[in-house]
Amino acid sequence: MQTTTDSVAQRLSQREGVRSVPHSKIELFHARDFLNDALARDLIALIDADRRPSTIADANGDDYFRTSETCDLSSGEPAVKTLEAKLYALNGIDPALGEPIQGQRYAVGQEFKAHTDYFTPGGADYERFCADSGQRTWTFMVYLNTVEAGGATRFKVVGKTFQPELGKLLCWNNARPDGSVNPNTLHHGMKVRKGVKYVITKWYRERPWVA
Repeated sequence: MQTTTDSVAQRLSQREGVRSVPHSKIELFHARDFLNDALARDLIALIDADRRPSTIADANGDDYFRTSETCDLSSGEPAVKTLEAKLYALNGIDPALGEPIQGQRYAVGQEFKAHTDYFTPGGADYERFCADSGQRTWTFMVYLNTVEAGGATRFKVVGKTFQPELGKLLCWNNARPDGSVNPNTLHHGMKVRKGVKYVITKWYRERPWVA
């Protein structure tokens, strides 16, 4: 049975090893050891082979707002297929609602300043990105390595910070219970101080994904 994005939180709360952040302003979950070292290495290799400078949907005049590198991972790659299967087994979300998995690489000094994953209603590119598939609903993010220093993900509004650790999963609902976007999901991919950080991100939509 495929799960709608509305019932993901209930499903996650029943999964062994998945913990929720107890806060009334956000649905935020985390789990350790979501994927193993071998799968992480395969995904890192894919990111390194095809990375490019990261961009943001609505330009804000800050050329240093997002300084990482990005890679769109092909759904035909065995490692990506394995990861997609693991995500589906965890969240049960209809795969048709998912965007292609994206990988990110952060070198020393690189970051993604405080931002939200949803597209701001009324923003310059809102219609462009949401007309067909709708708004982003859930974000699933996995750290592919343990960073020597820095690189944490900080949810300032709810006072929660996660250190990058191989295989650790973070996931959150970008909407409030009434369906409106949730600004409390504001999060900061903090600067890497030593080493390199690799993560993958999977976003889901209200309607089937249209490229």
